[in-house]
Amino acid sequence: MKATLYRADLHYRGLQLHTASSGSIPALEALYLVLDDGHGSGVGEVRLNIAYLNGLSAEQVMADVRLSLTNEDWSLPAAALLERSEAMLAPYLAPTRMLIDLALHDMAATQAGTSVAGLLGSPTAFPVASSTNQTLFWSPPDIFLQQAEAYVDRGFTALKVRIGIGTPEQDIQRLATLRDRFGDRVHLAVDANGQWAPEQAAERLRALAPFDLSYVEQPIGPQWPDEIARLAEQSPIPWMLDESVSSAADVDRVIALEGKVWAHLKLVKLGGIAPTVRAARRLSDAGIPFMIGQMNEGAAATAAALQVAYLTQPLYAELYGADGITDDPVSGVTYGQGRVSCSSSTGLGIHFDADRAVFIQEFTNAKRG
Repeated sequence: MKATLYRADLHYRGLQLHTASSGSIPALEALYLVLDDGHGSGVGEVRLNIAYLNGLSAEQVMADVRLSLTNEDWSLPAAALLERSEAMLAPYLAPTRMLIDLALHDMAATQAGTSVAGLLGSPTAFPVASSTNQTLFWSPPDIFLQQAEAYVDRGFTALKVRIGIGTPEQDIQRLATLRDRFGDRVHLAVDANGQWAPEQAAERLRALAPFDLSYVEQPIGPQWPDEIARLAEQSPIPWMLDESVSSAADVDRVIALEGKVWAHLKLVKLGGIAPTVRAARRLSDAGIPFMIGQMNEGAAATAAALQVAYLTQPLYAELYGADGITDDPVSGVTYGQGRVSCSSSTGLGIHFDADRAVFIQEFTNAKRG
């Protein structure tokens, strides 16, 4: 097995990323892993510049990825590696696990002649497609409305508004603008990225209630688990937890709250496709609504989240990550009519062009047990 790392900075056309937790982000720093065993290849992707989510610097993740590719035995076939991957990858950071998990799933599914969703049990393996929301980041009022109109014109009628950056009054005005412009044609949600203090939450939730929101995402931070349970039970709007759901233990806590809160599952937090599918199935079995989502990411990571969403059929999907990227080395993910789809029927459904990325390192010496 040969493993090769590449890197690329990804940029959006006419979109500035700006959330309460991240601040302004000029580019997505994407890391790619290509695995090739001579019989086929697989591609993984993880975003490096998300320390605001996981506290990990790009340098920490890169060192951990190199350690994993150096230390582990890659001599087995892809399907066998995938079968033992969760135990093998357990010592490593979640972004590392995601990167390798995606590449192994892509390779194993491609070699089996099916999509990743098909490999994991979907009765219909292709075409892989899903509806998705779109996010409205912090921007001046005229740009904010222009972006909303552009999304709705393309059939995207589920819009999530990032709040907690300006004043509460500005947040209310932005929602009022959307309701005045679109009425009931759109489904609105908000994401505070954990920026409220618990003592602010009840009043601000009451102020948001008239806008008929589908959910409010992470109003207060994960450092107040007891307050989350109390405030969510009293809230006029359903709570969706994101930053509070980063492990199997966090999923346990969501299930224990018996529907008082919902869960936003992301591959980069949980460590890849396999643990995210397992978390989704547990939530589904418990009757807890959930969302399959992602960071702003390139097409390979987006395709992986799409495969999971297609397989698990969540109540909500947030798969806008690759929409509008101008310089992505991965192709095959398309958007339109409120949906996202993969163009290929095998693996993740994507194609990686190494000439559009920057080569980092090749690993050819597998550890021998």
